[in-house]
Amino acid sequence: MVMMVEIRKRILKLELIGSAFIIILGSLLHFVFKWFNFFWLVGIFSAVNESIWEHLKLAVIPAALWFLIEDKILKYEIPNFVFAKVKGIFLMPFLIVVLFYSSKAILGTHFLWLDILIFIISVLLGQLLSYWLMFYWPPVKKFYAVIGLILLICLLICFAIFTFYPPKIFLFQDPISGGYGIHLIK
Repeated sequence: MVMMVEIRKRILKLELIGSAFIIILGSLLHFVFKWFNFFWLVGIFSAVNESIWEHLKLAVIPAALWFLIEDKILKYEIPNFVFAKVKGIFLMPFLIVVLFYSSKAILGTHFLWLDILIFIISVLLGQLLSYWLMFYWPPVKKFYAVIGLILLICLLICFAIFTFYPPKIFLFQDPISGGYGIHLIK
């Protein structure tokens, strides 16, 4: 029992460290495309414009990277680890979209400080969901973890594809230029 309490404390600490990692790296990824002189390859994992879709990369890419790092740190089997991490990663963009558009609908506009707060809250809740699912959710079959990984890989592929070939819908439209994607095609 004491061992399990120590494991839970260690994992909670890792999830909180992961939150800081995701928030800091995600914040940096907002500027990396410009820093690298708009190099197309950098655009695959960093924001190439101010659309909501491109800002979702700022949570998902660092969270997926933290998932890989955390998997290497934890040398023993944690119940539901893969399932929990994937669920937490998917919660982040979901919350960002819902909270951004809800706040914009309520306030009639958006504020940079609120957008940043939404990003931070979404990351923290995603990481805490991962922790909770690891220890307080009944064990899931490995099949669900595999499906989750496949969905995560599909999401990462979508980020790459939609950077260059975005659908012409509001989620992908840069509110500043009115364009879409890396080339800001109208």
